[in-house]
Amino acid sequence: MEKPLDTALVWFRRDLRSQDHAALYHALRAARRVWCAFVFDTEILDALPRADRRVEFIRDSLVELDAQLRALAQAHGHAQAGLIVRHGRARDEIVALARRLGVQAVYANHDHEPAARERDARVRGALAEAGIAWHSSKDQVVFEADELLTAAGTPYGVFTPYKTAWLKRLTPLDLQAHPVARHADALAPRPEGLHAEVPSLAELGFAGSGLHELPIPTGSSGARALLEDFLGRIDHYHDTRDFPAVKGPSYLSVHLRFGTVSIRELARLAWERMQAGSRGAEVWLSELIWRDFYQQILHHHPHVVERAFRPEYDRIRWEQGKTAQTLFQAWCEGRTGYPLVDAAMAQLNQTGYMHNRLRMVTASFLVKDLGIDWRWGERYFAEKLNDFDLASNNGGWQWAASTGCDAQPWFRIFNPVTQSEKFDPAGRFIRRYLPQLARLPDALIHAPWKARPVDLAAAGVTLGATYPEPLVQHEVARERTLARYAVVKRKGP
Repeated sequence: MEKPLDTALVWFRRDLRSQDHAALYHALRAARRVWCAFVFDTEILDALPRADRRVEFIRDSLVELDAQLRALAQAHGHAQAGLIVRHGRARDEIVALARRLGVQAVYANHDHEPAARERDARVRGALAEAGIAWHSSKDQVVFEADELLTAAGTPYGVFTPYKTAWLKRLTPLDLQAHPVARHADALAPRPEGLHAEVPSLAELGFAGSGLHELPIPTGSSGARALLEDFLGRIDHYHDTRDFPAVKGPSYLSVHLRFGTVSIRELARLAWERMQAGSRGAEVWLSELIWRDFYQQILHHHPHVVERAFRPEYDRIRWEQGKTAQTLFQAWCEGRTGYPLVDAAMAQLNQTGYMHNRLRMVTASFLVKDLGIDWRWGERYFAEKLNDFDLASNNGGWQWAASTGCDAQPWFRIFNPVTQSEKFDPAGRFIRRYLPQLARLPDALIHAPWKARPVDLAAAGVTLGATYPEPLVQHEVARERTLARYAVVKRKGP
């Protein structure tokens, strides 16, 4: 079949794999010669700490992606193909590279974050001025933007009807993989001067972050290993997913974030297992649908990045001043005096990962026990989470703060002690991250301040010294929160 283009460039972003890759597939089908590029974008990197696990994850995953592309080309008898890696402002670098290569079109996959959409609009305009076409494809979600709308033609704001519509619309075609390898003969050798290896962390201005001590398996091979392990446990997911001391989750969130695994493959596997009667697969598929839901919320309501989804919640007056800063710092450092909250924050600070149940517990505690603006916690998670994704992080925080779409009712307030007793009953998770409490009996580890002095002494715990006193009394804080949120019931400003 005659191809309409002679040359094209594929811009990899949050899709670091060669298999089932929409933009790569479309470019390979359309052009006789295709180059592939990734840009370490200084507009993003400059704001990050110098030891950031995400940069290390991306860098190591790019090494594997480069090898995958070279292997695909070599299978067709081509040499010197591979990934072209640049370091600079992506909006400038990709246009300059497209000009240098003399391509007729640039292919990429959609990114729904407001800053990314603004960047892509600038790139598209600059390419148009140079006579270069821009093609963008759906890749990171199953359904996006306007693909699922209510009968009135409006975006869904409640998850359950969205999920119903998602499942009703789903067909095998939506989950079908893009057969990249079939068309990989179009992968072109990298021109002279563009053969450099993927830069080291030091060359990018970053230091090692302890990624390999966690460890987090990187690249498509890392995603594959995690997926194969999870498929052996998926049927029990609904029973195990809420217990942080149990190996329940898939641990694939960072791979979904950076696209080292295809969402279509995961949804297809979950759908097939659900059709075969797996309750665990059904619940896991629901979690993947939540991901699509939050992406379309961000697309249609970009104001959520700065403000509440529901405007009346912007009337809430959060704690401010030095007291608020002190409370927030204690939360960040895991010094609240509530063991499950503190253990969860220790997990985040030490590993860049936090169990999903604990994300809800810690967020609820910050907002509804300490009275701190949800945006403070959202920003902290954005800095620390390996799998940070703007849509999901924002959606999760607004859910916990009751400010978002289909959120937890404002008068429903997690009790951190009962959450601890329910989801870490034997204190295994707490003991792992708070070894100073390890000798407390199971019945006392969830609320050490309730222990008798003799029990504390026997466990080697001194409240206020080896472990902090509670920052607040939950029941008192709960009443303050109910009063704080009462403003949402009033009409008008």
